[in-house]
Amino acid sequence: MDITAELSLYPLQEDYIPVIKRFIEQLAAIQGLTVVTNAMSTQLSGDAGAVFAAVQATLETSYHHFGKQVLVCKFIPGLLPIHPT
Repeated sequence: MDITAELSLYPLQEDYIPVIKRFIEQLAAIQGLTVVTNAMSTQLSGDAGAVFAAVQATLETSYHHFGKQVLVCKFIPGLLPIHPT
């Protein structure tokens, strides 16, 4: 089953931009997923197992390196047309 996810990361620290950039870079490095960012969120799509595994692994790594964060996710069945803006 394919899914599309919309993710918004909110690091709980003042210097938050490097945390968000690293999170997106890690997601984008995963083969087999489509990753698109805009000013409000990051969308990724692909096989459901791969999407969930990518979110889990990337979030765990980010927590380990940068501490507390909030991740807001929406998961939608199917591959939605996501394009860079």
